[in-house]
Amino acid sequence: MTSPAAELARTVARPFGEAAAMPVSVYVSPEFLAAEQSEIFAKSWICAGRADALASPGDYLALEIAGEPVIVLRDGEGRLRALSNVCRHRMSVLLEGRGHVRAITCPYHAWTYNLDGSLRGAPAMERNGSFCRAETRLPEIRAEDWKGWILLTLDPELPPPEEVFAGIEGLVGYLGMESYTETFREEHRWNTNWKILAENFMESYHLPMCHAGTIGGASKLSEMVCPEGFPGFNYHHILKDERVPLALAHPSNAGLKGEDRRRTWLLALYPSLLVTLTPGYFWYLSLTPDGPDHVKILFGGGLSPDFMADPEAEAHFAALKGLLDEVNDEDRGCTERVWKGMQSRFAAPGPLSHLERPNWEFARWISERIPG
Repeated sequence: MTSPAAELARTVARPFGEAAAMPVSVYVSPEFLAAEQSEIFAKSWICAGRADALASPGDYLALEIAGEPVIVLRDGEGRLRALSNVCRHRMSVLLEGRGHVRAITCPYHAWTYNLDGSLRGAPAMERNGSFCRAETRLPEIRAEDWKGWILLTLDPELPPPEEVFAGIEGLVGYLGMESYTETFREEHRWNTNWKILAENFMESYHLPMCHAGTIGGASKLSEMVCPEGFPGFNYHHILKDERVPLALAHPSNAGLKGEDRRRTWLLALYPSLLVTLTPGYFWYLSLTPDGPDHVKILFGGGLSPDFMADPEAEAHFAALKGLLDEVNDEDRGCTERVWKGMQSRFAAPGPLSHLERPNWEFARWISERIPG
């Protein structure tokens, strides 16, 4: 029996002019997902959201990377830091969700850690001669504040984000992505495979139909550009019109000229950070697989400095959030229907449009890391 990785390798061996969608097996196979966790998610930069979400010392959020519990926080000196979220005593998970702490206290036996991961206190341990508080600390995990994003990796040898995602600055550096402010952050869980949602983001071929009720009419298929991507990410861009005013440059912005005033960038940073960046706002999805049939989604976004400084910023935010919620609902319907369709005995991958080049590049990137 042919393995999913071998099926994928055969698929991506075709030139782009003959490209087809990924085989069904790479979406539905638990074994292939296990390989994705160990060979992709455990060895890549994974996004935990925006750095401005952790503004003050003691602000934290908890998440998992390839099943590994992690805490991200601001330590006492304001440094962004990531630590193992597993107590060094009896291995309880320490923190959940997000919030603010002065110290990290285990909910099981009250072992307490400082914000740098060092052990502050351990009740009733004075009679154990092997215990040394000074030598006990939470293991540290690599964390970077890159262009305003919190990026984490379990791989100590992975090159830094500016090297992995080389090419981003040359494309969208003029927008100053690091200066945008996050105004909302939510968590969702959908009944679809993580790659289906990632691929949905990577192509705008679906906009006129899937988003007919919202943004579908604000761009034309004939104006969509899907150029060759980079080793660490793919991208495309579309031009929006006045029907989505927040996607346009603020009237006070005199720096952007011509089509750059209405250009929307769609950046897919492998494996799972998906960013829409416009002169007026940004939004993003950061994906975590939850079995072959579900994906956990960190959904956030916010405004550019021009709109944040506008006296009507609150109204702009409300308009933006209402629009994005509708767009998200439309995407959920489309991607969950794809997952449902994949359960059919007749499900088979079809040929790709020239507007789906990013999907082909994504499939090749996955196949390189899980060779068949």
